[in-house]
Amino acid sequence: MAYRNGTYIAFHAEGKTDPTASDIKYYRTLKMWHANDGTDFKFVNSHEKVASVRDTSQAATIKRSLRERLDNSKNMVLIIGPTTRLDTDFVPYEIAYAIDMCGIPIIATYTSTKYNVIRDPKALSAWWPSALKARIENGTASVIHIPFKQRPIDDAIRQFSHNKLPKNGGLSIYSDAAYRDFGLL
Repeated sequence: MAYRNGTYIAFHAEGKTDPTASDIKYYRTLKMWHANDGTDFKFVNSHEKVASVRDTSQAATIKRSLRERLDNSKNMVLIIGPTTRLDTDFVPYEIAYAIDMCGIPIIATYTSTKYNVIRDPKALSAWWPSALKARIENGTASVIHIPFKQRPIDDAIRQFSHNKLPKNGGLSIYSDAAYRDFGLL
C-alpha cells in the first residue's frame, strides 16, 4: 500500500512548451506560493515524488508514471482554465483514475479572475472536463469548488483527503464565513 500524503496537481498543458502559454503557469504559481511560505503546512507535490517523464515518452509510460503519482496522493488539485475541458488525453485520464481507482477528492480551482468566491458550482459546469462532469453527475466524485487563490487552496489541501472527503459530494463549496476568513469577502 502506498503512503498517501501527496497532493497531485493536474492541469491542461495544451501540448505547449512555452510555460506562459498554458495552465502550467498556475502549477508554477502553486509551487512558488509554497516554496518559502513559512507556514506549518507542508505542500507535498506528487509530481516531484517520481522520476520526471519526458514529453517524448510513450503514452503508456506517461500513464504508468501518473498512476504511481496518484497512488501516492491524498487529494488532487485540478486547475481549471478556459481550455481544460478541451483536453482529451491526460487530464481526463488523471481525473478518472483519481476518482475511480484512488478515491481521492478533487479540489477544483478556477483560474478566472471573475471568481473570488464560488457559490454555485453547477453554473461553472461548462468549464468542467467531461470526465469530471460525468462523475459529478453520477455521484462518484467528491469535489470542493474554489477560486484559484492561495488561502482556499491551502485550506482544501490541508482539510480534504481520501480519509476525509468534502461533505456535499461533487458540488461542495466553502461558506461565506470561510471566504471571510480567507480575506476574499
